[in-house]
Amino acid sequence: MKSLYYESAKQIVKGKAYFTDDLPPFHRELKAYIITSPVAHGRLKSFDFSAALEIAGVVKILSHKDIPAEKKFGVTTHDQPILVSDEINYYGEPMFLVIAENYEIAYQAAKLVKYELEELEPVVTIEQAIAKDWSLAPSKKLENGNIEQGFKQSDHIIEGIFHIGGQEHWYLETHVAIAVPGEEKEMKIYTSTQNPSENQRLVAEMLGIPYNEVEVEARRLGGAFGGKESQASHYALLAALGAYHTGRPVRLRLERFQDELITGKRHAYLCRYKVGFDNEGHLLAADLEFNGNAGAYTDLSLPILERTMFHAENAYYIPNIRIIGTMWRTNLPPNTAFRGFGGPQGIANIENIINEIAYTLHKDPAEIRKINFYDNQHSQTPYGQEVEHNRLSILYDLAMEKSDYKKHRSEILKFNKAHKFVKRGLALIPIKFGISFTNSILNQAGALVLVYTDGTVLVNHGGIEMGQGLYTKMQGIAAKEFGISPENVKVTATNTSKVPNTVATAASTGSDLNGMAVYDAIEKIKLRMAVALSKYFNEQDSSHTTYPPDLVFENNYIYDGSLPERRISFADAAQLMFVKQVSLSATGYYHTPGIYMDWQTGKGHPFYYYSFGMGVVEVELDLLTGKVKLLRADLLHDVGDSLNPEIDRGQIEGAFVQGMGWTLLEDLRYTDDGKLLNRSPDTYKIPAITDIPEQINVHLLEGYPNEIPTIHRSKAIGEPPFMYGIAPWLAVKDIIAELYDYKNIPNIELPATNDRILLWIDEAMNK
Repeated sequence: MKSLYYESAKQIVKGKAYFTDDLPPFHRELKAYIITSPVAHGRLKSFDFSAALEIAGVVKILSHKDIPAEKKFGVTTHDQPILVSDEINYYGEPMFLVIAENYEIAYQAAKLVKYELEELEPVVTIEQAIAKDWSLAPSKKLENGNIEQGFKQSDHIIEGIFHIGGQEHWYLETHVAIAVPGEEKEMKIYTSTQNPSENQRLVAEMLGIPYNEVEVEARRLGGAFGGKESQASHYALLAALGAYHTGRPVRLRLERFQDELITGKRHAYLCRYKVGFDNEGHLLAADLEFNGNAGAYTDLSLPILERTMFHAENAYYIPNIRIIGTMWRTNLPPNTAFRGFGGPQGIANIENIINEIAYTLHKDPAEIRKINFYDNQHSQTPYGQEVEHNRLSILYDLAMEKSDYKKHRSEILKFNKAHKFVKRGLALIPIKFGISFTNSILNQAGALVLVYTDGTVLVNHGGIEMGQGLYTKMQGIAAKEFGISPENVKVTATNTSKVPNTVATAASTGSDLNGMAVYDAIEKIKLRMAVALSKYFNEQDSSHTTYPPDLVFENNYIYDGSLPERRISFADAAQLMFVKQVSLSATGYYHTPGIYMDWQTGKGHPFYYYSFGMGVVEVELDLLTGKVKLLRADLLHDVGDSLNPEIDRGQIEGAFVQGMGWTLLEDLRYTDDGKLLNRSPDTYKIPAITDIPEQINVHLLEGYPNEIPTIHRSKAIGEPPFMYGIAPWLAVKDIIAELYDYKNIPNIELPATNDRILLWIDEAMNK
């Protein structure tokens, strides 16, 4: 499809696009401020609001005792308190809610709230949780072949431990929610969420009212990356609780330091591995163990763990494999969804292993990767799904050509011999990423499409626009299907009163699910129009009969496919439908077929299809400072027939840079008692423009439409390119391994920050 401009780009550039907190104040609106726990683990013994309530402008201070019905919330398990009632389980956990005329008054009142705590010993690290046996749920396992037999057949066996760090979402717009009470029990929530229907359900359950009394709306989000999939519910709940008790609109907005302090992150992992391979580097056996830091409550940790396990082998066929995964509870904020949803951790682990194999055999890691790719003879994953329509070999060859890999590898060897304190590295990474919610019931979407008598179209659907261009893609789909100009199509705010029972915009399924739902609604309208117009054309010209409908919707006209001169403009046709009393609104619905997983047997078909990619990245490392400079990135990605090539290119670039931030820059530093130290832009380092490669070449794989039925034969784009960000880390690892002469290489954990790199270099230089 032709690239359309981002649907709200002009408004955003002009500063006129409304995000949630940009909504003008409502009549008699109040502000809310959260009082959070100053300890990571403890008990709330008592509290006293009397002094704070004496401040002029303070309207209400709420505790757990003021929650009318359900006092806990969660996605799969309601185990997280809305407000602390007894046990405190993480630093920054919401204890009380101050409602006042403005934020300053609420903030000052919060200082006067008195409470007594009993501090308990916190558990912060995965190792501590394992020692205390604080597992969140029983371990899960995937197994295929016979790993013991595989190890016996192996010429080499390597074992190790690999630490993977977490990541802060750092969306530009912090969490915000506005609750507006209506007649009797009605409550409307404006919120920055990826999942309006979940917010609706949880607010209704907390207030003890039916779902149909709660309306949730989200026009656009200032970034999310998974951080607003489940955790936005907490702030919608608190705002609604305030509105319920005051009978006035309540606005709750987190300051940046609050948002970073109390929200969950990407899960940190402790991985253990034992891998067997032959003298050529073919993987024969792998025993992989994943231990994730879930934080204090369940949130989405268990499905995230599952996706880690599903991506533990990435693009490689391993005939004998065992994958065990466990999530561990700690006294940190409950960790949550983040772009890739556990997949990056599984992929980083196996890519680290591939490099270790290459160092053992003194071979180029790219060669080891290639010989282990899934192919037509070796296509079954550890969970039993076939890797169909495999693009790995095609992409590998193109990546070698586009990046001029062999030439750059040769030049890097020469450069490193000639330079003592500056070294260069090169890494290739493949991607095989499964597309679908692995919980099969979530793979569904709805839409409502309206055609007005002037020929303009309004599209409602359950997806959320968070900067990824979903609304623009839906606009393009509607314009193409109706055959009209895109400017005649508007995609409106996502609202639970328009499309019910929606799922989160997540798992890279936004375009797949909502696009098909929009398509379904449009097909219903077009059929009605076609039937009525066929009769109309026959009335105008009885010498020819057009029926059943054979009409073409194109270039703002509708015409007879057999007799093109019989035509009418789309706008005139819309007016005619009103005269002919034909409905021009329709709901659409879609669900992804064939998705299932049986964890009892460890087998299933959890993904509708796979997205593939290949990235080559060159870096330069200053051995005196530990500074990493990205020189070039060549990214080749499989998007099927792209719904919007320019948006897809932007998503690939952005995902790569965000992934690079995770692997090289972003380091969450907690104290031993569970307090996050770096919770502001001056202490938490996300990629800046100076960290971006001097040259980024993005290539969309052309001529390979999705062979699985999807909207316009496209493929998902949101999460898979994040994995390219692992390649710079692999290139740095390559440089450090060279310093160690590829022997006794230290455990190069992720992220490889400047300070850690300097320690590894110092050790290498002084060995």
